[in-house]
Amino acid sequence: MSFSMSTVIAQAAAPTATNPIITFLPLIGLFVVFYFLMIRPQMKRQKEHRTMLAALSRGDEVVTSGGIAGRVEEVGESFLTVEIAPNVKVRVQKGSISQVLPKGSLKSV
Repeated sequence: MSFSMSTVIAQAAAPTATNPIITFLPLIGLFVVFYFLMIRPQMKRQKEHRTMLAALSRGDEVVTSGGIAGRVEEVGESFLTVEIAPNVKVRVQKGSISQVLPKGSLKSV
């Protein structure tokens, strides 16, 4: 049996009937998994942080992202004044507040 070169090329170039959706299905599945495991939880944490910052008021006890704990003395649009010791006040950005402590937490420390 002898095959000519044109026969071999014709067989190799035979078109396959593949649905384009099936071709992209693994990529779509990977994006869905990525969304539910990474993007959605991060968006939820950001929303919780924004609502926490919006609810800050004078007298709240907070911890900054740098680990400084204190009591909120003044709330501005983008900055807070936090008293970290008697008569020692620090101005910090609102975004640097990592958590709000329960009332009375600073007295126990």
